[in-house]
Amino acid sequence: MNHAICRVIGLEIVRPYTLRVKFDDGTEREINFQPVLAGEIYGALQDETLFNQVAIDPEVHTLVWPNGADFDPETLYNWTKYEDALKNMARQWAIDQVKA
Repeated sequence: MNHAICRVIGLEIVRPYTLRVKFDDGTEREINFQPVLAGEIYGALQDETLFNQVAIDPEVHTLVWPNGADFDPETLYNWTKYEDALKNMARQWAIDQVKA
């Protein structure tokens, strides 16, 4: 499978948990992350103060947070392709936590 090389070059917080992400080819995506914020790493980003500490890693050119959370830049670029799977993983994590 061919993996596109995507680089995040800009970001803007547009609403709670929603970022406008700009890529080096001029493409922009507005992404609402709230439905996928579950699990050990991403769940911590439900704290809006932590979520808003998002930055662009200068080496890997993607979004990163102080707790170690990040997303592959290709996933961000093609968010609509991955969004349902990420939401399903978040829902499954929440179900598993209730069962535990």
